[in-house]
Amino acid sequence: MSADLRTIRVMRYVTPLREGGSLPAIVEADDDGLYVLKFRGAGQGPLALAAELIAGEIGRVLGLRVPELVFMELEEAIGRNEPDPEIRELLVKSAGLNLGMDYLPGSVMFDPAAGDTCDAETASKAVWFDAFVTNIDRTARNANLLVWHKQLYFIDHGASLYFHHNWQAPEQMALRPFPAIRDHILLRWASCIGDVDRELRERMTEAQLERIVRLVPDAWLPRESGASKDGYLVYFRERLRAGTFAEEAERAHAQLV
Repeated sequence: MSADLRTIRVMRYVTPLREGGSLPAIVEADDDGLYVLKFRGAGQGPLALAAELIAGEIGRVLGLRVPELVFMELEEAIGRNEPDPEIRELLVKSAGLNLGMDYLPGSVMFDPAAGDTCDAETASKAVWFDAFVTNIDRTARNANLLVWHKQLYFIDHGASLYFHHNWQAPEQMALRPFPAIRDHILLRWASCIGDVDRELRERMTEAQLERIVRLVPDAWLPRESGASKDGYLVYFRERLRAGTFAEEAERAHAQLV
């Protein structure tokens, strides 16, 4: 596969995380670690795993804390004795290569209502990142931010890159506005988006984009979807070239304050 993502085997299904419709689960792997497993057989389909991988690795390149992502081999036999029929069906349908995320025991969800705050630089980088990958899932309703050992971790990026569920010309899709950025949970603190823009552009090199996109297994890009690795690269190149996503995020912050 690639040296950039480890491939490990699921040894034991521990417990479901009944959040959303994808039924992710905590599993134990053959390295004795615990991981949050995202299933290829879930309702959102394998494109959600592609988005999770691409966006998560982009976030890591940009300097944000993203729990380690790993490829996870799931054997059909693990699901055969599962008593819950819904979970059993999901396990059997997901036999093969799935995506796991390092489990952060004891972490809690970021919650401004409980007094959680974020520094301006991290918030600005987060807003830039989520605007770049069109992540609609970082709102007050569903923050997808964990506080672990007093550090902020960015999780669950399967709703990013939503354009690939209706694939068209990537160079045109890259220029579409992203009004959902105005609902970003960290937008109020993102006062230096313009300042971090140059740094993040320098980090997001052509070589990094190529490396990340090429990590996606071909099986996660169904032919009928029209999605392709070359198409993702065209999309990201054009989005970076135009820069309108960062300008849109800046305007959203200005309107908020």
